[in-house]
Amino acid sequence: MDIKTATALRRLRLVSAPEAISFLLLLVCSVLKRTTDFNAVPVMGMIHGVLFILYVIFWADAWNRTKWPLKTGALYFVLSVLPTGGFFAERKLRREAEDAVIASRARQAKDGTVNA
Repeated sequence: MDIKTATALRRLRLVSAPEAISFLLLLVCSVLKRTTDFNAVPVMGMIHGVLFILYVIFWADAWNRTKWPLKTGALYFVLSVLPTGGFFAERKLRREAEDAVIASRARQAKDGTVNA
């Protein structure tokens, strides 16, 4: 995996959890708006909107660089629209990155090169 692909996956992973948290907070704010006088929906809506747009941009970049199959790319997109999906996406992306590092080290060991 080249550095640009690893960076794209890392960016997607780093925005996944905050996007999920903002989605849950937006849902809580929506309930509070209808049950109390507290109205934080405009602020939380804007924060969640920005994080969601970042997620979609980073998702498209990661999909383009990794050449994921349609099923995998669609899974990561669907996870972005589920209230807790970002947590699952972050976890799956972390596992994928760890597997890529292990595979890279195995290739280096096979080639006889040492990475200091």
